Amino acid sequence: MKQFRLVDNIFGWVAFLIAAFVYCSTIEPTASFWDCPEFITTGYKLEIGHPPGAPFFMLTANLFSHFASDPTEVARMVNTMSALLSATCIMFLFWTITHLSRRLIVRDGEAPSLAKTIAIEGAGLVGALIYTFSDTFWFSAVEGEVYAYSSAFTAVVFWLILKWEDNADKPHSDRWLILITYMTGLSIGVHLLNLLCIPAIVLVYYYKKVPEANLRESLLALVLSVVLVAAVLYGVVPGIITVGGWFELFFTNTLGMPFNTGTIVYIALLIASFVWGIYETYQNKDTRRQNIAFLAALALIGIPFYGYGWTAFFTGLVVLAVVYVLLQWQRPFNKEGKRQRVALISPRVKNTALLCMLMLIIGYSSYAVIVIRSTANPPMDQNSPEDIFTLGSYLSRDQYGDHPLFYGQAYSSQPSVTDDGTHYKFDEGAPVYERKEKASKDEKDSYFVVRHKATQVFDQNMFFPRMYDPGHAAQYEQWMGGIVGHDVDGVKMPTQLENLRFFLSYQCNFMYWRYFMWNFAGRQNDLQGNGEPEHGNWITGISFIDNALYGDQSQLPDELKANKGHNVFYCLPLLLGLLGLFWQAWRGKRGIQQFWVVFFLFFMTGLAIIIYLNQTPSQPRERDYAYAGSFYAYAIWCGLGVLALYDWARKLKIAPVLSASVISLVCLLVPIQMASQTWDDHDRSGRYTCRDFGQNYLMSLQDKGAPIIFTNGDNDTFPLWYNQEVEGVRTDTRVCNLSYLQTDWYIDQMRRPAYNSPSVPISWPRLDYVSGTNEIIPIQPEYKQQVLDFYKQNPAAAKAQFGEEPFELKNILKYWVRSKNAETHLIPTDTIYMTIDKEAVKRSGMMRPGDSIPDRMVISLAGKQTLYKNDLMMLEMIANCNWTRPLYVAVTVGSENFMNLGDNFIQEGLVNRITPFNTTQGGNNPLGINLRNFDTEKTYNVVMNRFKWGGLNKPGLYIDETVARMCYTHRREMADLALHLIAKGEKAKALKVLQKAEKEIPYYNVPISYMSGSGDMAEAYTLLGQKAKARQLYDALWKISMQYANYYMSLPSRYFDMSQSSCKMHFQIMMNLVNANDHTDRAWANKHAQQLNGLMNRFASLGGTWQQGE
Repeated sequence: MKQFRLVDNIFGWVAFLIAAFVYCSTIEPTASFWDCPEFITTGYKLEIGHPPGAPFFMLTANLFSHFASDPTEVARMVNTMSALLSATCIMFLFWTITHLSRRLIVRDGEAPSLAKTIAIEGAGLVGALIYTFSDTFWFSAVEGEVYAYSSAFTAVVFWLILKWEDNADKPHSDRWLILITYMTGLSIGVHLLNLLCIPAIVLVYYYKKVPEANLRESLLALVLSVVLVAAVLYGVVPGIITVGGWFELFFTNTLGMPFNTGTIVYIALLIASFVWGIYETYQNKDTRRQNIAFLAALALIGIPFYGYGWTAFFTGLVVLAVVYVLLQWQRPFNKEGKRQRVALISPRVKNTALLCMLMLIIGYSSYAVIVIRSTANPPMDQNSPEDIFTLGSYLSRDQYGDHPLFYGQAYSSQPSVTDDGTHYKFDEGAPVYERKEKASKDEKDSYFVVRHKATQVFDQNMFFPRMYDPGHAAQYEQWMGGIVGHDVDGVKMPTQLENLRFFLSYQCNFMYWRYFMWNFAGRQNDLQGNGEPEHGNWITGISFIDNALYGDQSQLPDELKANKGHNVFYCLPLLLGLLGLFWQAWRGKRGIQQFWVVFFLFFMTGLAIIIYLNQTPSQPRERDYAYAGSFYAYAIWCGLGVLALYDWARKLKIAPVLSASVISLVCLLVPIQMASQTWDDHDRSGRYTCRDFGQNYLMSLQDKGAPIIFTNGDNDTFPLWYNQEVEGVRTDTRVCNLSYLQTDWYIDQMRRPAYNSPSVPISWPRLDYVSGTNEIIPIQPEYKQQVLDFYKQNPAAAKAQFGEEPFELKNILKYWVRSKNAETHLIPTDTIYMTIDKEAVKRSGMMRPGDSIPDRMVISLAGKQTLYKNDLMMLEMIANCNWTRPLYVAVTVGSENFMNLGDNFIQEGLVNRITPFNTTQGGNNPLGINLRNFDTEKTYNVVMNRFKWGGLNKPGLYIDETVARMCYTHRREMADLALHLIAKGEKAKALKVLQKAEKEIPYYNVPISYMSGSGDMAEAYTLLGQKAKARQLYDALWKISMQYANYYMSLPSRYFDMSQSSCKMHFQIMMNLVNANDHTDRAWANKHAQQLNGLMNRFASLGGTWQQGE
């Protein structure tokens, strides 16, 4: 056995080294898009990221960041940490597979034969390497995100319970259980996904203690495991906050002591109670005392106190009373013919339970770093969790809201109205405490209830609601092909059958099974789809299957055929896993017990997450990373598939050593084939796009004046934060996220200086923007005439009440928006004015689109019914900056996020500058291009001299869909710049811009696309007289759209109907291309117009509909 363990350890490390080499060779050398820049920043400077945070990730990332030679290498070090942790996961997966394999084919106490050793190690390598080269896991392994870390915890914890299984009969075997809970506690500081391993762990424990367990007992153990998950997730995690909050309120509000005094006392008592309980249960001298000590620890950890307020208190008392009865309970048993009684729960069990809970708390205590760092007010301090109440809100992710799971509203449900008919009904929930603002320095610290959590009440509800969000009503209907529904109180509600159909077809099939098949069958391409036949589906590589599923794949456009995300595995990993699954399930009693263990690991980390997330259609990105644990479990079955083949060969009397060797080697071809497919679309080495494109936004800003840039999404915010916080780029600027600007904690941060950036110009007292205050202000222009009449009839009183000018921006904000009178707490106009300091505008450095500066800036609110707090903060900054501090909006921010300020924009690089000018009219040139809203001089300078390009000109660089979108933005803006330069007569500069675009964003990495501005580039080349270049682009664009149109029209009727809108979009592109050439190349236009007519006639003959104006 020692020899087997040596071999097993060696091959485990071999698996680690292979995975480590693969991942370290393909990591992104800097930050990636989405959450990665934020996580790297939190690690480097221990700042506070989005809820619920990842403090243990922060601490270890900070450790790895110290190995960086300079700040530009920090991201590489954090990404390397993810790579090494992923390799660790692979190593423990290998040992997990070999452990399960050994227990299935080797009798207890025996050493494996050479043949069995080869088969076991072969199974481990095949399963581990299949997971190594799987799409989802590899994606997470090469970027600084929490999912690689979470997968490593899953692998280690699952392996530990198997290690306990080997040592369960030895003295002190409980130490493995204690270590498991410690690791689980640590994993909470990375991601909560690891808690979903608990059911599998409980089943391993139960089957070891009760080898002859039947189905009923197994189900009972499973129910207990779910209770344990709930106890940690809804007991320990919020329970500590609940009990600690009671202490904090008592010591601060009642005793008048400083903030956090009660929390410190609580932590001390919590630790003391566990020390006392562990001591008493270890000494085992006084049963009653040890039971009281156990109850004290259980109470202080907060598990019994579910809910809030007195309800939680009395619930806790009932639970503690029940636990005390169980602790005191003695069960009868016979010893040597004598009937005796013994405690139902032994001192050893209580001692182990206390040690486990203590280790869980110690692991969980990494969250202390969140509070400690938040009190230091770092530049990134999301939710500002600096006391136990804000930490509770942070942990419970309150800012993201909640959704129904097992009972609640459908998307069409109508809100309940109060009896008086004036308000919507809400169920009042837990109070939300905040620190009270002091009126004087001598005032004592205290908390006050700022509001209560509230849940909206609906008139119509249903069980297991899967289609619940009214914001996605159109998408639900579209996905389902229309919803018939049934009438409930005059409201069309989806039927339970339709509800389940959506659950199965979208949530289970599209949002889970599709991802599962990506990893074990094949992937069509890396383009995010929404059910259409050409984007992001799973495929096999077997033509007749794929053609039956999605239409003739040979008809796909060339750009989809060439997509690097096109991976085919021919279902080999899937088939190997199915072999292993069925072989394990039919391998006697031990086999079926193992099967249930692995199955519930598979289920809890896959479909159980699907049920919990209750996802809506049109997700902003693919979500496969959340189910990596489920794919990990299936990889175990892939490894066991090797044993299934070995067992089959053994029954055929084939030489054992030969069969084990050949089968292992042949099966190793499966992960090798996977690697040959997945390497090119997971190799991010040499790609700097996220960092460089983030810098391009910052470099577009004016050098002087400490500018402010408004952003909105992850990918136009986090890369900028990363550049500032980690690499120290443009720390004089302030990045202001509009979605956060509606929260008081973020406004607090904006009002503090950060690095070289002064505080933003918000002058409101905190009480005017605290949570629950001025969240939404109605716009009621019908009051406008009344206000004017008041100024006309009684000007002195009007000016005293509303300021000198009734609709001046500062007066609107001061006298109306911040009014304490409900009757004037509104905006009485849809047009606001701001008096312009002309000298300040001259000093500002902004382009002046005309010869004169207007006296007033006009801010139109037309079409708006309300303004939200973030809108008000934007207006406050505009009112106070006086044009000497530049204000910008990123070009990627949607128009719905900045009122109607687009009327006042002047573009500079990748940002739009807010100016006092109306820039909507300015097309007095032959091209009809508006020159008033585009600063060609500044944009040309930053594009040609300051922008970086992320290594896009490296041949073979992998460009995924997210990166491609950012590349399209840059190419589109450069094409727009070229057209503006041509309109100004600066043709030499325009040509240089076009040449720069082709050099830095080459077509061999970022293909020609109409959406990327290639059509505008062709038009620019035409205007510059380079008709051959223009013809190449027009021909390429025409070919792409024609291939798409032909593909859509080759589809079966079901998919053709689904794709009609996409087909018509390409017809529209083709029309645009014909129109663009109508005056410059009539022969080309006529020829292609005929082709287009033929395509449209074919489209109509297939049943396609084309309405006038489309």
